[in-house]
Amino acid sequence: MPIFATDGRPRLVVFDCDGTLVDSQHAILACMRDAFAAHGCAVPEDAAIRRVIGLSLDEAVARLASNGAPAARVAEAYREAFFAMRSRPDFHEPLFPGVAAALDALDSAGLLLGVATGKARRGLLATLERHGLSNRFITLQTADSNPGKPHPAMVLRAMAETGVDPDHTVVVGDTSFDMEMARRAGARAVGVAWGYHAGPDLKAAGADRIVERCEELADCVLGLL
Repeated sequence: MPIFATDGRPRLVVFDCDGTLVDSQHAILACMRDAFAAHGCAVPEDAAIRRVIGLSLDEAVARLASNGAPAARVAEAYREAFFAMRSRPDFHEPLFPGVAAALDALDSAGLLLGVATGKARRGLLATLERHGLSNRFITLQTADSNPGKPHPAMVLRAMAETGVDPDHTVVVGDTSFDMEMARRAGARAVGVAWGYHAGPDLKAAGADRIVERCEELADCVLGLL
């Protein structure tokens, strides 16, 4: 049963995926390098790739492309590389330590849970299924059916689907794009320090709180709500 605020409205927590729930950077870095190399383009530095994780794939590649690199073809090469990697039996995209327990705590408190990610829906569903999280989230928002971050559309749609207003919504993410998305939607924002953008960047982008360890996440979110 959802937990309600004093005015009788339910509360919602919208999670980013890559860098927040799962540690996917090694797969993302490898596939992005391969995609640029496949077209004879200059391969971006790992730090530059990490900076664009969270954006939609097309936007991320466009920001990384230089010297006339064919962004659309590079993006398609990335999709093919990631699909092939995800199909391998040794594919490794672990949950961050403490994520499952944090979701348990928030679920037990009666909060509604959702996801807003730069992943395509197919990739998100594969990730959730792999970790037994398919039934955890009541709303799933992806970049192939919404404008990408930091546009607020994914959070606005999640709130519309669940009937939760911005004052009772928290976005949890690891990048400045997540924080900006939350702010533009009128929601609160919690930045996580175990992801791909530094704490000061998250704070500058509008984070209400920064959590250093996943064990602190549930209490932080419940405190805000």
